[in-house]
Amino acid sequence: MTKPSLPDLLHAAVDAVGGTERPGQVTMAEAVAEAVDDGSHLLVQAGTGTGKSLGYLVPALAQGERVVVATATLALQRQLVERDLPRTVDALHPLLRRRPEFAMLKGRSNYLCLHRLHEGMPQDEEEGLFDQFEAAAPTSKLGQDLLRLRDWSGETENGDRDDLTPGVSDRAWAQVSVSSRECLGASRCAYGAECFAEMARERAKLAEVVVTNHALLAIDAIEGAPVLPPHEVLIVDEAHELVSRVTGVATGELTPGQVNRAVRRCAKLADEKVADQLQTAAEGFERVMELALPGRLEEVPEDLGYALMALRDAARNVIVALGSTRDKSVQDEDAVRKQAIASVETVHAVAERITLGSEYDVVWYERHDRFGASLRVAPLSVSGLLREKLFAERSVVLTSATLKLGGDFNGVGASLGLAPEGTATAEGDQPVWKGIDVGSPFDYPRQGILYVAKHLARPARDGDRADMLEELTDLIQSAGGRTLGLFSSMRAAQNAAEELRSRIPEYPILLQGEETLGELIKNFAADPRTCLFGTLSLWQGVDVPGPSCQLVVMDKIPFPRPDDPLMSARQKAVEEAGGNGFMAVAATHAALLMAQGAGRLVRASGDRGVVAVLDSRLATARYGSYLKSSLPEFWYTTDRDQVRRSLAAIDAAAGDAE
Repeated sequence: MTKPSLPDLLHAAVDAVGGTERPGQVTMAEAVAEAVDDGSHLLVQAGTGTGKSLGYLVPALAQGERVVVATATLALQRQLVERDLPRTVDALHPLLRRRPEFAMLKGRSNYLCLHRLHEGMPQDEEEGLFDQFEAAAPTSKLGQDLLRLRDWSGETENGDRDDLTPGVSDRAWAQVSVSSRECLGASRCAYGAECFAEMARERAKLAEVVVTNHALLAIDAIEGAPVLPPHEVLIVDEAHELVSRVTGVATGELTPGQVNRAVRRCAKLADEKVADQLQTAAEGFERVMELALPGRLEEVPEDLGYALMALRDAARNVIVALGSTRDKSVQDEDAVRKQAIASVETVHAVAERITLGSEYDVVWYERHDRFGASLRVAPLSVSGLLREKLFAERSVVLTSATLKLGGDFNGVGASLGLAPEGTATAEGDQPVWKGIDVGSPFDYPRQGILYVAKHLARPARDGDRADMLEELTDLIQSAGGRTLGLFSSMRAAQNAAEELRSRIPEYPILLQGEETLGELIKNFAADPRTCLFGTLSLWQGVDVPGPSCQLVVMDKIPFPRPDDPLMSARQKAVEEAGGNGFMAVAATHAALLMAQGAGRLVRASGDRGVVAVLDSRLATARYGSYLKSSLPEFWYTTDRDQVRRSLAAIDAAAGDAE
């Protein structure tokens, strides 16, 4: 039997999902197939509307080996598992003469824990277990969420939190889920045979395609104990998010509240002497943290160093003690012990990591108005980790609409631990890779305008921007609403919403944080006169094609804050190595966000509109050309009158169509 050709397979899959085959999609599928065949690595920039999911799924399914697909967002995971994969498998089955199985796999805390649901959760203050259903008033939001979770547990087939609609609060979910460290293990748990997390793992072991998220991919790479099944091909979608997700997983945190919880959890199980030692160490740490001022700690201060060593040593003694003592008076002792050990191990791990003081770590204090001070530690770079763990034993394809920054892939490649494209090393220790840009089906110069408000004053940090608010008001009025406002800080978004609600009340303004993100986006899409203002998650999480989003406004270039400890440390490290820290870190960060933000405008072939950047530096600063070259190729202007006329014409055309 002759092997079906890739064009035939792609054509069948595109037909099955009701799509249109695009040249960029064909180019992408061919490049993915080639990378998989020769075991090399590929970075693919595929613009919105390319159909990149099929561009990697079809060649991945055709090659017949296990594939892991890691995505950043729940929306794409759902799209893959509920729409793209079922239809694609059905379409390819007759041609491949086999039906590839697929499965979703997430971290353990994403699944309902039947042990915790039925037996209760270890209580911090009192001996024994805490029945969360009795403790929460049935009329309270928490009580209602918990009762709904109990009902849902009898209906759900997979126990996946994301399948519960509507969702529940993080507080409610915490009552019925466990982390991997807290889990008793299937063999020791009364509910092990029915465990949703274990069933998900078993399904993944049997599947040819495993869909997961960046966080679980990072855990699999960092923690050494494999979570994902062995696989020959890894596809990372939304790959522009990968470095920040891996950094998040590799970041440790200590707070007085967290340490005190660990003390309470071990108090009933540990010998009084070692429990008291941990209590004393916790009090010393809390005293130091009361005086903590936000910012990076280039060196660990002496008083903090002593407090951390005391915590580390006391936590180690408690872990040993908890492992060797038994107390039958404690109800469900195994679960209580497991939770206590997990809490103390986290304290020990972070305290030891900071005490050891690796030159590759960044340590800093943060202070939150509500939660107080925290001590954090993160890797200066994850590029070495990614190079070693990600690219070593499999073919890796990374794809996103925004990977080519400033005209090439080398900036993103460097953050992933890759040498500049085309570089060959004598030792052969650098992964071989290539980057391709398959373009977009959209005609950006005809569909969109990039407007830079060159006449505005240069934005000062946290300064008054009356001229920017005036400009924003004029633009929204010209556009007839229809505006997505992307702000560099929550304070800026709140100030703009408050000011414009009084200036132009005829245009409703939705503000991130006043409702769930899903509800905000739904309401924004439903009424063309409505505007939506917000910060980081809106820069990348909004997909509203059509006339409701015809103006995307960025208040200023989204450079990282100068006092961001991790970003400033990374910038300094590049400079000390002889590089340009600002361009490598700050400008790359801004370019990625701006490319994502600008991508909110044109989501379909009929979309028209304006991306307005209310920051004159994009037109006047030397780095402006680098940032502009990272954006879609919109028609460019600094003429404010031209833009107002264009917005008014787009608004009128949309009004006629409505």
